[in-house]
Amino acid sequence: MLRAGSTVACSACRNLLPSRVGLRFRMPLQKLHPLSCAIHHCFSPSTNPQRPPHCSAARRFTSLSRLPIRPAKARRGGHGRQQQRNFWAARLAARLLKLRYILLGSAVGGGYTAKKTYDEWKDMLPDLSEYTWIVPDFVWELSENFDLDKLTSALPEMEEIAKILPDMEKIGENFTFLKSLLSSGMSSEVFGASGLRLLLETASEASLKAPEIHSATAAVPESGDKQFKKQGLLRELILIQQQIQQHEEEVWRAAAASNSWPPPEPRPNPAQSPSPTQAPNPKRKSSDKEKVDQLQEELLRTQMKYQRMLERLEKENKELRKVVLQKDDKGIHQRKVKKSLIDMYSEVLDILSDYDSNYNTQDHLPRVVVVGDQSAGKTSVLEMIAQARIFPRGSGEMMTRSPVKVTLSEGPHHVAMFKDSTREFDLGKEEDLAALRHEIELRMRKSVKEGQTVSAETISLNVKGPGIQRMVLVDLPGVISTVTTGMATDTKDTIFSISRAYMQNPNAIILCIQDGSVDAERSIVTDLVSQMDPHGRRTIFVLTKVDLAEKNLASPNRIQQIVEGKLFPMKALGYFAVVTGKGSSSESIESIKDYEEDFFQNSRLLRDGMLKAHQVTTKNLSLAVSDCFWKMVRESVEQQADAFKASRFNLETEWKNNYPRLRELDRNELFEKAKNEILDEVISLSQVTPKHWESILQKKLWERVSTHVIENIYLPAAQTMNSGTFNTTVDIKLKQWTDKQLPHKALEVAWETLQEEFARFMAEYKGKDQDDIFDKLKEAVKDESIKRHKWNESAMDSLRVIQHNALEDRSITDKPQWDSAIEFMEETLQSRLKDTESVIADMVGPNWKQRWMSWTNRTPEQHVRNETKNELERLLKLHDDHTAYLANDEVTTVRKNLEARGVEVDPVLIKDTWHQLYRRHFLQKSLFHCNLCRRGFYYYQRHFVDSELECNDVVLFWRIQRMLSITANTLRQQLTNTEVRRLEKNVKEVLEDFGEDSEKKVQLITGRRVQLAEDLKKVREIQEKLEAFIEALHKEK
Repeated sequence: MLRAGSTVACSACRNLLPSRVGLRFRMPLQKLHPLSCAIHHCFSPSTNPQRPPHCSAARRFTSLSRLPIRPAKARRGGHGRQQQRNFWAARLAARLLKLRYILLGSAVGGGYTAKKTYDEWKDMLPDLSEYTWIVPDFVWELSENFDLDKLTSALPEMEEIAKILPDMEKIGENFTFLKSLLSSGMSSEVFGASGLRLLLETASEASLKAPEIHSATAAVPESGDKQFKKQGLLRELILIQQQIQQHEEEVWRAAAASNSWPPPEPRPNPAQSPSPTQAPNPKRKSSDKEKVDQLQEELLRTQMKYQRMLERLEKENKELRKVVLQKDDKGIHQRKVKKSLIDMYSEVLDILSDYDSNYNTQDHLPRVVVVGDQSAGKTSVLEMIAQARIFPRGSGEMMTRSPVKVTLSEGPHHVAMFKDSTREFDLGKEEDLAALRHEIELRMRKSVKEGQTVSAETISLNVKGPGIQRMVLVDLPGVISTVTTGMATDTKDTIFSISRAYMQNPNAIILCIQDGSVDAERSIVTDLVSQMDPHGRRTIFVLTKVDLAEKNLASPNRIQQIVEGKLFPMKALGYFAVVTGKGSSSESIESIKDYEEDFFQNSRLLRDGMLKAHQVTTKNLSLAVSDCFWKMVRESVEQQADAFKASRFNLETEWKNNYPRLRELDRNELFEKAKNEILDEVISLSQVTPKHWESILQKKLWERVSTHVIENIYLPAAQTMNSGTFNTTVDIKLKQWTDKQLPHKALEVAWETLQEEFARFMAEYKGKDQDDIFDKLKEAVKDESIKRHKWNESAMDSLRVIQHNALEDRSITDKPQWDSAIEFMEETLQSRLKDTESVIADMVGPNWKQRWMSWTNRTPEQHVRNETKNELERLLKLHDDHTAYLANDEVTTVRKNLEARGVEVDPVLIKDTWHQLYRRHFLQKSLFHCNLCRRGFYYYQRHFVDSELECNDVVLFWRIQRMLSITANTLRQQLTNTEVRRLEKNVKEVLEDFGEDSEKKVQLITGRRVQLAEDLKKVREIQEKLEAFIEALHKEK
């Protein structure tokens, strides 16, 4: 039979059905043709005449229903039961055959319909063959040259990859269970349990945050043995925890019964309900005491077993995480490497350490501040947390001289790196550890200024390694009570101020380290911590050197009072007791851990219940500190981000109002801009023309030596009687001058000229829209460059020879040179005459015209000098060819003449006045002689033979003029070829040195504009990094 919709038809009806209708036709087949009704009417019963015949036929001929009623055949005698059985089997076979035909027909019809639907959809799709040009040619070449099937077959299967990767699902389930176990069974513990919960939570979340690994391992079915081992380990942990709680309850009950133990606070036990303990008989006190000791020992063993099992799970998780991190580091998953959460947070703290806020936006971000008395074990505790001996050590000597910020994070390799360096120190190698300790010591000593013992400058260090808890710690210098010899007098106060500066942060976690081997009354740091955190809301107390304390203290109950917070006045969130080794600097971290574990296993402090298991070992301490650190970070980081956002708005508003047209350039950017301008000015110095150099050098050199030439060479030689003596005197004095003074004077003039030109170019460049903020920097660069510049004096000998040869030449070759010498001599003499007349006018005071016009009078001294001048002028008129010096009798005559007129005068005053008057007289005669020599070049060529005119003084000035010209040319060559380049090099070195010296830049580039740009840049950077950190922190949650 064939089904069509909800109606069943026979084979005849199926033949009447058109082939195109198929199985989708939902109408009864009997309605298609009258023959269908006739066929079915002949088999229809007449029991229900009201019902349509085709409905009866549909009911009787439905699939797997009973067959239609047929006329009964005559039964054969004796075989009725067998025939009935054969009929039932035949009927079943017929139905099965009909079912096969139904399935076959359905498959044929469905296939045809699907093919037809596919053809219709195919006809509806557009022809894409015309758009093959869009795809690049190399794609088709790749498909032709590479066999993708071979590549696919060569890739490993998912099962093979899953075998290599660790079973992270198992680890995640184990730690999830332990997390719930601890949260339910140990919720009343202070900090140790919370730290362990954080470890398990972190490990569990980390295992569930690896989707690739999780999916790969999930594809491999876990075997029955693994399931059995996992369930057995978890059952064992549950049983051990229940045993610990049961033993603790028994110990407390027994101790309370024997009156040998203080009654503790009741602890709920979810597994068992405590039964009331009856008071023991006094006769059984000794047996009860033995029972208490036995129960305590059994409790201690159970706790240690529980601890070892947790350590084994932690070690397994540590190894697995190390493998995963190493695979991520090698790029197996081909993921982009991102900064870890703690690294992002550490960068924010580094920027904040250099930020000087002017808007009261203080640094309130959390960090762990490690404080304690000197040699209390701060550094050792920090090294145990970092799992490496990274700090320099000394017996009783102050080693921590500046704050050290240590950022701890998890990584595949145990390495350390400074913030400002790219070198990685492998903490697994002893030579790298020694180099790291040496580098830290050098940085500390470098940060300490001269005359100081400690420094507030922070050294930033990053430590990564597998299993290290993520946090930021700051190791501060130890608090001292006395300043010893060799320390600065303010060392104690400086340490206190540094400690207060870090602890006054309301979100800083104070890790107070107390030496357990010394008397508690000698502690200094506890008073300081109680002042900064009086309620103990962010303080964790750590008692170090407990092994020595147990040996030295007569009453171990004193340690119990310390860890319970009953001995010191300070309060704390949690109290811990640790052992940091035997005091040897050669001990390794592993040996210290083993020694610490062995000590607490055998210590009566733990056995007698004075210390609890979660209060001991540095591992529990690190877990608790990390938990508290991240809790504080999550509570305060968004508030800090909002504060810096408001500070940024205030700074931007101030900049817009005060400097609307200027760019926001910080100090470093301004320095680079000024550096480029200064280098441009130095380059411009090398473009000065040779003519300009020579003109300046010649003019300055003559100004420097003119006085010596007139006073010491020309005037003495002019007093001679003939030309031979004049020339001889001139030659001798010029030779002496050249050998001793002239080369040095020339080099001084050249060096001063170079400085003046350099300053002139900087001043000229300043007028071209230069920013006044660079003035101090440019002046400092100029002064420092000139100070560092050393003139090359190796050319002095050659310069002396050149000058000596120039002065020995007396041959004037042509008339222009003669005229030039005449002009040079005339200008010089007129300048000297003008200066001399000015000196005489100052000596005698104002003349009658000036007295009447300016209402001024002469002083008594000027009146005496004026009378002396008049008397000496009469003497010169009488003796026109007088010598340069007055004789004694002439001085006496002048003095007596003045006394006769009532003027008392000193002989020294007479000689001084005579010197100036004779100088003026001589210069006037020399100028007159210079005018006469203008036409004397002809006589010069004939060596003044048969001529009364002698112009030897003109020849002298020509020799001086030529020497000045040759010297200026020589110095110009040295300047342009050597000295300017050396000065440019010095300027570059000075700029580089200033660029590396941040303090120098702060001194030279100052002002509110610079400080505002600096603050704005810092605040923007801090805000952006804080927002990125908050976003990453939310994702991690």
